[in-house]
Amino acid sequence: MTKQMTDLDRKQTLRDIYRPNRYALDDRFVLRDDKKHPFAVICPGGAYRIVASFIEGTPVARKLNGLGISAFIVYYRVRKRARYPHPQEDLARAVREILEHAEEYGVDPNDYSVWGSSAGGHLVGCFGTESMGYARYRLPKPRALVLSYPVISMEGALTHRETHDNLLGTHAAAATERAVSVDKNVTAAYPPTCLWSGDADATVDPENTRRMAAALAAAGVPFRCEIFPGVDHGVGPGSGTAAEGWIERAVEFWREQATRSR
Repeated sequence: MTKQMTDLDRKQTLRDIYRPNRYALDDRFVLRDDKKHPFAVICPGGAYRIVASFIEGTPVARKLNGLGISAFIVYYRVRKRARYPHPQEDLARAVREILEHAEEYGVDPNDYSVWGSSAGGHLVGCFGTESMGYARYRLPKPRALVLSYPVISMEGALTHRETHDNLLGTHAAAATERAVSVDKNVTAAYPPTCLWSGDADATVDPENTRRMAAALAAAGVPFRCEIFPGVDHGVGPGSGTAAEGWIERAVEFWREQATRSR
């Protein structure tokens, strides 16, 4: 088994790949113990072609449960149904549904974070912007965002072409590409962000992560950025790689933001 396969949820693989192409909210990882928990909303990647929950959803949710955090996994529209802003609408719908049922789920509506990997990182990155995300949909600002090897840019050679084409089509105008590039939409109102990638990522150029970090710094947004040596794309929790432990560090960052807001 390769390092990238260590965290793979084999029971979910085919079900995730071939599940119906429509919005769904997976609430199996809500902690139901009569206590109120912070919660994470997880958007796995998959180039807006699939929702790869088998590596970037369920394994991450289980790790978060072990840290006392309730987790929800968003299945957003993909492939022909992924045209912007459909996935963004699906993520907003998920957050709204969770907040509306916060008492039922036993979650703290004032303490949530949103997590995304690869194309899911682009989706979550969009949610942090005022033009495409929480403010547009009149939702409370997340306490933190967590972006794993994210697609940030929709422009030129820096973008991931399949992600770009599924979201925007093959002939998107330059103005449209810029408008949906996360780093071009970061303002001082952007949520605190923890982001990382591997320097051996052969799928999504880690320059996406660096560009996002630079945009956060320029806007004065609190952030933590790590580039891990020898780590490729799609490693999920990253067990057995230099990225191992990133989930715990992301939760630490999130909790630091909670302390600052008090």
